[in-house]
Amino acid sequence: MRIVIAGGHGQIALRLERLLAARGYEVAGIIRKAEQGADLREAGAEPVVLDLESASVEEAAEHLRGADAAVFAAGAGPGSGAQRKDTVDKGAAVLFADAAVRAGVRRFLVVSSMGADPGHGGDEVFDIYLRAKGEADEHVRRQDALDWTILRPGSLTDDPGTGLVRLEAHTGRGRVSRDDVATTLAELLDTPATAGLTLELIGGATPVSVAVKSVAGE
Repeated sequence: MRIVIAGGHGQIALRLERLLAARGYEVAGIIRKAEQGADLREAGAEPVVLDLESASVEEAAEHLRGADAAVFAAGAGPGSGAQRKDTVDKGAAVLFADAAVRAGVRRFLVVSSMGADPGHGGDEVFDIYLRAKGEADEHVRRQDALDWTILRPGSLTDDPGTGLVRLEAHTGRGRVSRDDVATTLAELLDTPATAGLTLELIGGATPVSVAVKSVAGE
């Protein structure tokens, strides 16, 4: 199984790459800077240098052809301004989804954010970020050619993962470790019955595999 991850050098993406490589999957991570490639190789992933802010749909599709699944885990980052929220958190996500459709990749996961809402008001950078994420999620939901799952984690931490989460359509606010987000993404990839779901994720008391099976109705 080949999986292509956009934002391959991100903190969640690197964790996910290690998990998937350990399961024996072929993993590729899309990065903007060639010097980031060593970290991906250490995680067991093939680095693919492509700037999704400037790439065409066809250029991105070339790197997705033959893949079994795609994960959008890119983000402009907390230090970026409003413009890059639009070009990365929205624009790159839309382009990557369109590229997956063109390449014939059906399984598509999005790392979104709790509170993402295309109608989110306000002009602060975080408001713009949530609006951009929400608009990207809406675009993905409209793609009938994608078996999409949207994961919206709560406040992210670097605490060691516990493997215990709360995964529901609406969890309420909470914190969750990046380790547990990556573990949940790996389980979602292995659970096709979660297609068509938008899920919130926070720390909880349920093992990840059990939580994923529960939302999948298994």
